[in-house]
Amino acid sequence: MNNQMHTESALGSGSPTAGQVSRAAGPDGALARYRGSEQASDLLARLFRRYPGSLNLRLWNGTALRVGANAAAGADSPFTLVFKSPEAVWSAVLGRDPLALADAYFRGDLDIEGDFFAALSLKDHLETLQLPAAEKLRAAFTALQLRMMNAASRRSEAVFGPSHAPKIKAHSKAENRDAIHFHYDVSNEFYSLWLDRAMVYSCAYFETPDVDLDAAQQSKLEHICRKLTLKPDDRFLDIGCGWGALVIYAAQHYGVRAHGVTLSPQQLKMAQQRIEQAGLTDRVHVELLDYRDLRGESVYDKVASVGMFEHVGLKNLPTYFSTVHRLLKPRGLFLNHGITHDSEGWERSVSTEFINRYVFPDGQLDTIGNIERVMERSKFEIADVEALRPHYAMTLRHWVARLERNRALALDHVNEATYRVWRLYMAACALQFESGEIGIYQVLANKRAAGVPDLPLTRRHLYD
Repeated sequence: MNNQMHTESALGSGSPTAGQVSRAAGPDGALARYRGSEQASDLLARLFRRYPGSLNLRLWNGTALRVGANAAAGADSPFTLVFKSPEAVWSAVLGRDPLALADAYFRGDLDIEGDFFAALSLKDHLETLQLPAAEKLRAAFTALQLRMMNAASRRSEAVFGPSHAPKIKAHSKAENRDAIHFHYDVSNEFYSLWLDRAMVYSCAYFETPDVDLDAAQQSKLEHICRKLTLKPDDRFLDIGCGWGALVIYAAQHYGVRAHGVTLSPQQLKMAQQRIEQAGLTDRVHVELLDYRDLRGESVYDKVASVGMFEHVGLKNLPTYFSTVHRLLKPRGLFLNHGITHDSEGWERSVSTEFINRYVFPDGQLDTIGNIERVMERSKFEIADVEALRPHYAMTLRHWVARLERNRALALDHVNEATYRVWRLYMAACALQFESGEIGIYQVLANKRAAGVPDLPLTRRHLYD
């Protein structure tokens, strides 16, 4: 399953071009009962006729074909799509679901052999796919034929399916709690297979591309602490504290008194265990609490929120930033570390539908300009903005590689569909960061008060 693995294709140098097929030895058992490979080949050739390149495909019975604008030139593809059932073909034509192929991959009806990241480039082609009216009608008729031919066929082996996230309408406390439970309470053991030793589930900080993930995540924790100019006995709040990495690091290295909140019971359990193991129970406290239920005014010297505000909901951003403002002491510092989008709002698209259906049911992103505007309206003065987009792309590629290496162990904790969702989600996000479709920023702000901000005059303290 590793994206670096060069799988030997069933096509070879004499592979057929679009409209031609070759037949390898077909499988035995239930898959051999499927019919309509000719219809499926015709449909796939139509779907990918305008694909800018050459694409290798293989059907459930061993039939192989090459499609795409450059298929006739004999150019090879770095990956092969393997359609293990006719449904994976007809649903891409008849269904109105833009995620039909992704869902087929999660179910195991579609597989990817070869370069996994390269295969995800198909997303852009499918999003802009427009068949002429006559061709669309013919394709629909062929797809209906294919479905009817296999109406009585059922796979004998167990078919796995991904869990669909709960619907989020108002980002209420109950909805956000359910959403966090869906995403974060998969299994602590599952996350530990591909995160760093400290289990930091957010963008790492790479001083050079060859730094390993553990070192890069420690650098990120240090970078945050320096930006916040943490000092001994500072009262420090971490909203969305995860498994406790930042509050523990800040207490160990800067002597703060830290408070962390999370909505995930599994994260809370591990964070409490780690705090006790580190001998920090007198300085660090974490609890299961919604940020809106944090009480008091001018309580904390410094506040951080790392990878959490994406769950808040765009309509709730004023409440979120106003809550942080209320909790901070005058001139207190706030670091908001989160993902942004290249377009305003959270309009429905293939990408947003995928994220909300399978991964982050409450996830919503906006542009960095809009985020800063809401912060300023909440009476924050913005002191520093740092873009970390390349860093998150590298982080995600590390996570995907680690997950792929640990696939067998991962399946001890999650089912195959969940493994596939996470693999696809993280690989697709890496490509989105690399393309600039999404970004990530650390925004440092201070609570406005009379006088100059309590910050160094230069950024030298971040790097000395």
